Amino acid sequence: MEFDFDRVTDRTGTFAAKYDLAAKRNKPLDAISLWVADMDFPTAPCIQKALADRAAHGIFGYSRPDVRYYSAVKDWFKRRHSFDIRDEEIINTPGVVFAIAAAIRAFSKEGEAVLIQRPVYYPFFNTIEMLGRKVVSNSLVFRDGRYEIDFVDFEQKIMEEKPRLFVLCSPHNPGGRVWTREELSQVSDICQKHDVLVVSDEIHSDITFGENRHTVYANLSERAAQSSIICTSPSKTFNLAGLQFSNIIVRNEEIRRKLQLEVDRTGYDEPSLMGLAAATAAYSEGDEWFDCVREYIWQNVLFTEKFVREHCPRIQVCRPEGSYLVWLDFHEFTELTDTEISKRILHEAKVWLDYGRMFGAEGEKFQRINVATPRSILAEALERICREFS
Repeated sequence: MEFDFDRVTDRTGTFAAKYDLAAKRNKPLDAISLWVADMDFPTAPCIQKALADRAAHGIFGYSRPDVRYYSAVKDWFKRRHSFDIRDEEIINTPGVVFAIAAAIRAFSKEGEAVLIQRPVYYPFFNTIEMLGRKVVSNSLVFRDGRYEIDFVDFEQKIMEEKPRLFVLCSPHNPGGRVWTREELSQVSDICQKHDVLVVSDEIHSDITFGENRHTVYANLSERAAQSSIICTSPSKTFNLAGLQFSNIIVRNEEIRRKLQLEVDRTGYDEPSLMGLAAATAAYSEGDEWFDCVREYIWQNVLFTEKFVREHCPRIQVCRPEGSYLVWLDFHEFTELTDTEISKRILHEAKVWLDYGRMFGAEGEKFQRINVATPRSILAEALERICREFS
């Protein structure tokens, strides 16, 4: 089957946060919107059909996963990641951040520390702070265009701050790193040594490029599996974020019981019918579409690198090993402040990106651009940015 990812789909007026929030957030209405992490491509036809069938049925009552869903999820993770899952190990939540918040409440107390690695997806530290916990960052080291973990500081922060949890972003957002098995094994050894529960956000795990391979944290060892919560969702892989459905995988029975209890305390006990239908179709029938969209995104990454290199080489493109989010480095613009760079991109170039400091102070003079969009839109956005900074 051929899929037309070059086709531009008008998303205005569809309740799309990416487009319909511009006026409310005082953004230019004519700005090209490449900030929030969803795709500008219609999802796989098999998913559209599954949702249309549910809509045509006309009854939208309470829903529960059944053997079709569990089989689809288990088969997907087995063939894509060599990861074996049992039905009872899966907890459904509306989203990954919901699950992370539930884990923080379940396994720490107010005032206690939670470890993260900035720059990182900003809901991590926002959620920790809103729940009255202390944010501790083992800040990543930016070297030769990619991020690395400072393992000495990682263990030092754990010994000094005694965090109950470490929230891992794997693959990393916004840096695009796909952590190697060796790196994750070092993380696991340190966390097990100090009895730190790992909550691993693996929402971008399917979207990796070239020789880079995602390692499910729980696949490192049985000890890692027994001391972790693996957060996954079809939302990034198949562009389903608005359907509010995630698969949270917990091997350890006691950890799973406590997490489920915390989820139950929120009053959430029935997963989204449409999310369930979409996830089942995605994981059982969506391989071909996904492989094609991933290749298109990879070509967009290469297009971004080439365009910026030719038209504005002072901007450094950090090639992502995974995800459709590209980290742009503006550090060569020493004559401009971080704020000036952001204002020029938004108000002069008229491109709406996520500015780097949103992901922590470590993101200063970076910008995050979402390249999961038709190439004509991406080309126009890059042309505007490069024209402004040439």
